[in-house]
Amino acid sequence: MKRIVITGMGMVTPLGLNVADTWSNIRAGKSGVAHITRFDSTPVDTHIGAEVKGFDAGKWLGNKEARRMDRYAQFAVVAALEACEQANYHVTPDNTFETGVIVGAGFGGTETLQEGIDVLYTRGAKKVSPFTFPMVLNNMGSAQVAMRLGIRGTNFTVSAACATGAVAIGEGAELIRRGDVNAVIAGGSEANFALFSLAGLNAMRALSTRNDSPETASRPFDATRDGFVPSEAAAVVLLESLESAQGRGATILAELVGYGCTCDANHVSAPDPEGTAIVKAMERAIQRAGITIHDIDYINAHGTSTPLNDANETRMIKKVFGERAYQIPISSTKSMIGHAMSSSGSMEAIFSIMSLRDGFIPATINYEHPDPECDLDYVPNTPRTANLRYVMSNSFGFGGQNAVLVFKRWEDEGQTARTMNGGGV
Repeated sequence: MKRIVITGMGMVTPLGLNVADTWSNIRAGKSGVAHITRFDSTPVDTHIGAEVKGFDAGKWLGNKEARRMDRYAQFAVVAALEACEQANYHVTPDNTFETGVIVGAGFGGTETLQEGIDVLYTRGAKKVSPFTFPMVLNNMGSAQVAMRLGIRGTNFTVSAACATGAVAIGEGAELIRRGDVNAVIAGGSEANFALFSLAGLNAMRALSTRNDSPETASRPFDATRDGFVPSEAAAVVLLESLESAQGRGATILAELVGYGCTCDANHVSAPDPEGTAIVKAMERAIQRAGITIHDIDYINAHGTSTPLNDANETRMIKKVFGERAYQIPISSTKSMIGHAMSSSGSMEAIFSIMSLRDGFIPATINYEHPDPECDLDYVPNTPRTANLRYVMSNSFGFGGQNAVLVFKRWEDEGQTARTMNGGGV
């Protein structure tokens, strides 16, 4: 069974326009949430969000090309460029068909869609740009990455709501494992600050309305949590087979050893209170990693800051880990960066990899009021150092779509026989 490793990472987030800056702010416990500036939020109840600030797409893409991409696709391309640069991975005629792209998106070009509809009803159909339709499509994140880098291998988009980024990584690994490609740029991108989308989420009562205190609004597992904080971001990793990475002398950042993907088949937005599918996703990821519950050293939780999700995730972790659940540090980086939906799973995958690299567990900030239903160790407010070998990352989405990833710290071929001959995605 092919082993899958990560050799590059790229991000555009509310806490930084690259991995290094974002991770530095995560380590510092900084919040990226503020009042919304990308549109007039007066008509809706939520006026706060985690926006990407200071992003100039033309700097990376050229002004002409940037104008022909929605913001979410711009994010995706810039993140992919960073990942390939870190990995020192160059697409050439020799490997163009051996390289793939899976950049997931839930909504696609939300801002372009909002703008196109506004133009249609205020200026008429003939004023709608011919670029509107292709810019809205949710496969354009993947397509634009491929066009920019010259990638001609397998290319598609997955859409699994808030689990999208994690599913993209897991399925990217499967592409390599079955021999379709040797390397995949995989992750998710989201740029969803548009009036209609926030109006819909407010109607569902999914969002926080703690408008007077943006930086403290995202408070996973806290008893006073009132909904998630919308965010935008892109996060991708470069996955490679171990043979490919070693063959070109790449620096290996971590190994992806486990992936579990299931569906609740229960409700369009609420988690299944029985949690059978979430439990199965975690169990499968652990089993496929060739480890046991006693090997997981840290869990980067889905932790959205909604009343239902946080309590449900806590219960399901207890079902999987039993009494050991109380010994595992669990934190939600969404407390700092909000919920970027399609890209959350891949962002948290990168944070998991950085945690392994640095021996560092990010805090869950804004944790002030313990909730009796959420009684595990959520690393409240203060980060920790720890010797981490295996980290689990949970992602659960609307429609009941669940994805769990397990990463292993890379150890220079002092690998155990068990890892060499078993385990692996």
